[in-house]
Amino acid sequence: MPARGVLGIFAHVDTTVKAIRDLRAQGFQDFTVYSPIPVEEIEAVVEENRPVSPVRLFTLIGGLTGMITGFGLTIWSALKWGLVTGGKPVVSIPPFVIIAFELTILLGGLSTLLALLVLGKLPALRRSPMYDPRFTLDRFGIAVTCPTERAEAAGQCLRQAGAEEVRR
Repeated sequence: MPARGVLGIFAHVDTTVKAIRDLRAQGFQDFTVYSPIPVEEIEAVVEENRPVSPVRLFTLIGGLTGMITGFGLTIWSALKWGLVTGGKPVVSIPPFVIIAFELTILLGGLSTLLALLVLGKLPALRRSPMYDPRFTLDRFGIAVTCPTERAEAAGQCLRQAGAEEVRR
């Protein structure tokens, strides 16, 4: 069952929003919306019922790994080269918090960057075959990815919503 793409080109925000709602009502979930400017109405409709991004999990795991590494490294160093300063115990947690905090921030930030690159499939080295240059000027687009047998239904849905042009 190869996937096909159907592209609908719209002139107005309200018809674009209607098309997104109609597509969702007919069970189409895999689509990309192109817009020349950020539009809150489109963003709100696209974000409806979207699952929570897993990027936050990458950040949590990276931060916890940094904290454990920071404390582990400093405690291991203190035990390995037991330098007693000012009569404090060799493993004294307060000075180790600084290193643990810094590594928490560093690894949390790096893992967030990695998650954004991996989950966002970045960098996009090839332009989408459904892209139309008018999307940077004054038109809105919805590219629906669907099985071949549902391509006609997706095209019909886009036409009924008010698409100026529908192509495969």
